[in-house]
Amino acid sequence: MKRAFIAALLCAGAAASAQQMSVPAGLTVGSMSRVSPVLKAERQRDNFEPALLRPDQARAAQAKLDAIYKRTGKRPNILIFVVDDLGYGDVGAYGGGESLGAPTPHIDRLAREGLKLTSTYAQPSCTPTRAALNTGRLPVRSGLTSPKLLNDNADISSELLAAKILSGAGYRTALSGKWHLGEKDGSRPWQVGFDEFTGFLGVANAYQEDHPSASDVVNDPELLAQLRSMPGSRDLWSATKEGGGKSLGQINWSNDATLDQKFAAFSEGFIRRSVKSGKPFYLSHNFTKVHYFNQPSKAFVGKSATKDVYRDSVIEVDDIVGRLTKLLEDLKIADNTIVFFTSDNGPEEDSYPESGTTPFRGAKGTTLEGGVRVPGIFWWPGMIKPGRVSDGLFDMTDMFNTSLAVAGIDVGKAVPADRYIDGIDQTPFLLADNGESAREAVYFWNVDLFSGVRWRYYKMSTSEIQIGSGNVRDMGGLDNAQVITPLNSWMYNLYLDPKERKSILIEKAWAPSYALGPLVAVHGATMAKYPPKAKIRFR
Repeated sequence: MKRAFIAALLCAGAAASAQQMSVPAGLTVGSMSRVSPVLKAERQRDNFEPALLRPDQARAAQAKLDAIYKRTGKRPNILIFVVDDLGYGDVGAYGGGESLGAPTPHIDRLAREGLKLTSTYAQPSCTPTRAALNTGRLPVRSGLTSPKLLNDNADISSELLAAKILSGAGYRTALSGKWHLGEKDGSRPWQVGFDEFTGFLGVANAYQEDHPSASDVVNDPELLAQLRSMPGSRDLWSATKEGGGKSLGQINWSNDATLDQKFAAFSEGFIRRSVKSGKPFYLSHNFTKVHYFNQPSKAFVGKSATKDVYRDSVIEVDDIVGRLTKLLEDLKIADNTIVFFTSDNGPEEDSYPESGTTPFRGAKGTTLEGGVRVPGIFWWPGMIKPGRVSDGLFDMTDMFNTSLAVAGIDVGKAVPADRYIDGIDQTPFLLADNGESAREAVYFWNVDLFSGVRWRYYKMSTSEIQIGSGNVRDMGGLDNAQVITPLNSWMYNLYLDPKERKSILIEKAWAPSYALGPLVAVHGATMAKYPPKAKIRFR
């Protein structure tokens, strides 16, 4: 099966040209230029993704890290904001904000004073992205390939999370808000590396069977009681690594509106406690918003020009981002804290019009750009040159390597050699004043199905989501959808065709032959040498 899979990948990528490239079957340390003359990445370890090495950038970044450590005597703090189902075009810095009736001044400020990335890639849905960010591995490798529902027996206990490594290295680690990587005992946040946790284990809408829009359930007491009695955690949890977890009560429609404010208060307290302790912190702040059903807290109801719950919730998210970043400034630690703002996937168009905005085709649940291209903003005053904008590739797995590198941890020594790491250390890209991405390619998987690869501004797709009948068309989403595959592949120039409307595979046959095909084949070889936990398929 593995050999057939690799052969299929190579065929799909390179069959558009009569000229085939020779692809090594194994993985070896060295340059990808041995595979193709147009590829430049270097593989420094067999089990690590090849990276574009830029020595001058690396030296510039390290000089900044050395200087901040010499001045503060402390390793940098790390704060990650993950919004749920936020669209690429919702934030002002990406064309939304005031133009959509929901200003986002605090997030826009991060972009204005930091680095705005225009090619940040998440996974098609919630759980896979969160797994990628925490482990540095594509979801097919960890087995966490699809959204985990109530009482789903997901298991992340055998994976190595950045939080666990950082906690072992003296960091205080915490996760606030949405976990969504499994309810199973042994796979909960406080059991896999986070010192503290306040949040919920599953997905928010699983707790909302009594939502007023579900009149068939709300008006049937027997059915509602049965649904509420189904197994699975509906709890708001408070937990520590040492003391274990305890329930703060069940989440339901009546209290859902208060959740993000509770998470914000926890994150504020954690930051203050960390500063008081003198230890650096790693905080992953995960919003329940703007995943449907949205309920803005009382203070934000009607705040948007549109007066709808989605835009009100966007404003609430922005306000919390502003509160936490202001706290960093008030505590005089902003200059020693790297902040990353992003979304876990594209907008959920199945809930339209209670959903986000994207300029691309597709949405959550697809590997079209609208499903996987998300906002990506880095802010670090005095360390990241203000006002930078880059189309350099950044994959969510990169946050694993980058977090450890910022903390001064050798990722190669921290990770066992028995697993493949898809992430790349992007600190030189982020910190060098004119830094360029270290990533040569991004690979796309939809659940267990390989879907394509992006190299530079070319994207090759081996499958796409086609929307069936329904009231949302040509947008993507989980309902009314089916996978379609071409006889060969589609290929797009994302600069000229960001909506992925016209394939240029035959017109630009050199690209799949010399770059995309070899990349995919080598990617397939990593799956053979380091077998994924998911049963992968090509078609």
